[in-house]
Amino acid sequence: MPLIVAVGLFMEHLDSTIIATALPRMAEDLGVAPVRLNLAITTYLVAMAVFIPASGWIADRLGARRVFVGAMGLFLTGSLTCGAAPSMEILILGRLVQGLGGALMTPVGRLVMLRTVPRAELVSAMAWLTIPALIGPVVGPPLGGMLTTWASWRWIFWINLPIGLIGMVAALAMLPEVREDRRPPFDGLGFALSTVGLTAAVFAFETVGRDIVPLAVDALVALLGLVTLALYVRHARTAEHPLIDLKLLRRPTFAAAIWGGSLFRIGVGALPFLLPLQLQLGFGRSALQSGLTTFVAAIGAIGMKVAAKRVLTRYGFRATLTADAVIAGAFLAAIGFVTDTTPLAVVMGILLVGGFFRSLEFTAINVVAYSDITAEETSRATAFSSMMQQLSLSAGVALGALTLHVLEARSSGPLSSTDFSIALTLVGSVSMAAALVFARLPRAAGADLLKAEPRATE
Repeated sequence: MPLIVAVGLFMEHLDSTIIATALPRMAEDLGVAPVRLNLAITTYLVAMAVFIPASGWIADRLGARRVFVGAMGLFLTGSLTCGAAPSMEILILGRLVQGLGGALMTPVGRLVMLRTVPRAELVSAMAWLTIPALIGPVVGPPLGGMLTTWASWRWIFWINLPIGLIGMVAALAMLPEVREDRRPPFDGLGFALSTVGLTAAVFAFETVGRDIVPLAVDALVALLGLVTLALYVRHARTAEHPLIDLKLLRRPTFAAAIWGGSLFRIGVGALPFLLPLQLQLGFGRSALQSGLTTFVAAIGAIGMKVAAKRVLTRYGFRATLTADAVIAGAFLAAIGFVTDTTPLAVVMGILLVGGFFRSLEFTAINVVAYSDITAEETSRATAFSSMMQQLSLSAGVALGALTLHVLEARSSGPLSSTDFSIALTLVGSVSMAAALVFARLPRAAGADLLKAEPRATE
């Protein structure tokens, strides 16, 4: 079951990073400036942010398996449209459909797992689910470069078709149908406020520091997002059935996973953006050399799957999350101290070990978040958590881009390897700061998830 859900998660994370490598070739074929095609990335992320909050309500209304399979179908329809797009407008339309499908796939897939996987097996299940989230951004850039160079940029979208069709068939055959019997009314006002607020926030995150729109426009859009989200918070405090249930933050484990997890993901979200630029612009490596170097982080993520249950059982969630945030953040910052003369084995060793600890942290966060969530709160909790994950990853890219923009403006010259070192050290420090949040967890947080041994599935 986790592997079936992971198919959707893998496609989503692969697609969000693979397109960046192909933008220049796509722009040339479609006859537009490469900067304008950034709208294809922003449109996808905006659609994700807008519809994720409604995913839990939709799953409870229509059934999680039906929605998950339908979301995969939407994602594949969008992929087919993008691959065949004769113009930028059609490409953006396809990305919008992809974003809608992606917004439903991840939270609904996680919802199916939470409602069907025995609690004693949740750590192992989440370990499987975490791997695609780390592999996708690592595989995306080199795969996009190879497909664009040796075939056509259109294949970066069409490659989703066989993967998604296999996932849909497996989901129809094996996933159980789950839905909540008690279905509250849809929060229309909350949806409108969250749509405007999240759209503005994601747009500001994705354009800041990239010279796509003037900085003043970014600031105004960000202000609009903050004001609208503040209005949503006010609405959610009095609404009987808010779309994004802020009352869930009263649970210490869920609140720690949201705030600590967001800090950690800001650093990790910046890595797929900063590292290829460091290797290519800072060290003069080719896109293919860059991709083959960064791929080793995926091996570390896969290796974590075997160890996650053992580590958490021995040390518990609080100690693991606190210590691992420091370790993973330190390895992230350590990449900033790499130079063009650093032996390749050392670079790959840092990425390998760092991938292991980042994956362990993600697994622990994803599990402890739901340790105190009741069955009727599960759909709202998954939507809330997925929304914050998307925002924090986008914020990580924004922080990396803004840091480089400031450093470039200060030096009045091209970016140097030192600039990338500063940016990577900064985002690594942000990830390390998550330890301050996790250290406040109760000592026994999530202990009931570690009492019983899982069946022989590891």
